[in-house]
Amino acid sequence: MREMIRLVSSAGTGYTYYTSKNKRTTTNKIELKKYDPIAKKHVVFTEMKMPNPKKK
Repeated sequence: MREMIRLVSSAGTGYTYYTSKNKRTTTNKIELKKYDPIAKKHVVFTEMKMPNPKKK
């Protein structure tokens, strides 16, 4: 039921958080304001697809 997602920084630093969300209750893409240690400030993180683990 829960799906793994990746949250990518909108500051363009490439920093990501990994978390899960309930697909049934949260159908829209998640946008959270979290701390980006590379930019050293709070920025908006948007949901992206998980990278393919078999891809090299």
